[in-house]
Amino acid sequence: MAKKGFDPEKDKVLKSWKSEDTGLVISINQYDVGEPKLQIGPRILLKKDGSERAPMKAGRLSVEDVMWLYDIIDEVKNELSEMSGPM
Repeated sequence: MAKKGFDPEKDKVLKSWKSEDTGLVISINQYDVGEPKLQIGPRILLKKDGSERAPMKAGRLSVEDVMWLYDIIDEVKNELSEMSGPM
């Protein structure tokens, strides 16, 4: 029996946060019935006209990214813990 590939229909974003300053997106994702996991990226920057550019890799994190993540990390940890169930 052949192994089936990635099915985008089964990939869900359960919760996400976006830094207004740097465009970095942090999200809790789940594939099918798997364990919810934290994803860092993409980064969504704005064009001069105010619309969003195409998402790009997060790449290396700046001090601003790290400070923003530090400020929201307890909320992210609590959400991920609730979604993951008892440990």
